Amino acid sequence: MTDKNLLLPVMKVLSGDLARRALVVGDPQRAGEAARLLEEARLVGSNREYVTYTGKYAGEALTVCSHGVGAAGASVCFTELLQGGVEVIIRAGTCGALKAEIEDGSLVIGTAAIREDGTSDQLVPLAYPAFAEAGVVQALEKAASAQGKAYLGVILTQAHLYPGLLPSTIDLWCKAGAAAVEMEYAALLVIASLHGARAGGIFTSDGNLVRKQAALSTDNYNPHREVVAQGVQRMLRIALDALVNG
Repeated sequence: MTDKNLLLPVMKVLSGDLARRALVVGDPQRAGEAARLLEEARLVGSNREYVTYTGKYAGEALTVCSHGVGAAGASVCFTELLQGGVEVIIRAGTCGALKAEIEDGSLVIGTAAIREDGTSDQLVPLAYPAFAEAGVVQALEKAASAQGKAYLGVILTQAHLYPGLLPSTIDLWCKAGAAAVEMEYAALLVIASLHGARAGGIFTSDGNLVRKQAALSTDNYNPHREVVAQGVQRMLRIALDALVNG
């Protein structure tokens, strides 16, 4: 049993203030949005990009925490949550769609992840798979079915957002059937698996990379649109429902 007085050093949260089930999001502001969906929510930690709330949803204790952008920093959050006694983690975030039929604002449930995250290979060899726990995936599917269509597929996790000089692997992974791309999911799945915990994720598309004629840049990327905001709100509800019912 985890010591309730254990202070998680980077997140600055007492383990006793954590629920056994947690929702993780990248943006601290989005963590606040999710916390407003809880009952009796209280701020239990705030340090750097890690803002943590605990409350109740449908009568069940849940924690919501932000992890920032990129797998390296997010892995600190995932590891400390698990060391603090969390047993189930669902990541809810935005993604770029890699299938032409996935519209902006659509939801994608991740069954597994491709490990180009730049962090998990420092923890275990790349031959180790990054897979979502089946029960969590099923809970997400069930919760999503009550709010319309959600796609299901493998998520590409990359260590960068904007491209550099090296050739992109996006086309390769599109041909292999990847559904979407983001920056933290593979690290969560690997870390959870190594700790014997359960994890999964759901994502809102904020752009379709297959349809774009040019590489992602500040000129053609705009995640701050109403269709995306509406998708995010659906996503947060589905993730919370899955956490209490999965």
